Amino acid sequence: MDHLRLTIPFESPMLTTTNHDRYRVGLTHVYPVLSRRSGGLSIGVNLNPNNACNWRCIYCQVPNLQRGAAPEIDLALLERELQGFLDDVLRGDFFASFQVPEELRTVRDIAISGNGEPTSSEQFPEVVDLIGRVVAKAGLAAGGKLVLISNGSLVHKATVQEGLRRWGKLGGKMWFKVDSATDAGLERINNAGISAAKLRENLETAAGLCKVWLQTCMFSLDDEPPTFGECQAYVKLLTDLLDKKVPIQGVQLYGLARESQQPEAPLLSALPSEWLERLAADIRRLGLTVNVAE
Repeated sequence: MDHLRLTIPFESPMLTTTNHDRYRVGLTHVYPVLSRRSGGLSIGVNLNPNNACNWRCIYCQVPNLQRGAAPEIDLALLERELQGFLDDVLRGDFFASFQVPEELRTVRDIAISGNGEPTSSEQFPEVVDLIGRVVAKAGLAAGGKLVLISNGSLVHKATVQEGLRRWGKLGGKMWFKVDSATDAGLERINNAGISAAKLRENLETAAGLCKVWLQTCMFSLDDEPPTFGECQAYVKLLTDLLDKKVPIQGVQLYGLARESQQPEAPLLSALPSEWLERLAADIRRLGLTVNVAE
């Protein structure tokens, strides 16, 4: 394979936690991120370069977001990009070129994420196999380094379940989006078109196929934090899951760090760290691990 040439921006090559530009290295599907939640370099795999998603979260940073699904993926192109990029990171001058601090010069994870819901790709199982193949060839230990970031709304589909099963066999984990445990909250925050009961059913299914963490974004809307009722419903969901012995690994709790590109952006603001820590304490009392990123 020819060595991949990365397009390094002239003015601001430094990677930061607030710039998650999917195209900053000139590739279609692969992009670098300094991730708050991963605590270092995350290599993103974008299956939605068409900016299409079946949800429209009001805090979403994707510009020109549209309703829809992932397009057909050129798997050969994705494999070339991922293999070439990994080679540049592991054996090239990527870290120096992008001014990554010495203490962060390690691959924390490879994350299927991007500009829409990745499991909407009909090729999702094939993408999982592809990532496993490239990671093995690169000599990178896959265990714990593979992350799928998903809204979980398509877990009922056979192709998605097969992909999750293969992901689990690779040691991959899923960050399953749960921003609300109520029907009203899901509609207000995610424009999800799915009930809380169905999302919970999908969550239970996913947890039986691979390791699952909940990922939850909390913020103020029109200067009002989530209501007591919303927080109570969220904690009750976790309690019910634990009572049913659903093997949830923990919660990734985070706030707003980047500006929304949705019409509701002027209404959104970050919560104080104390607010997030109070909710985290309530969750920890259930016996769950919580990672907080403001």
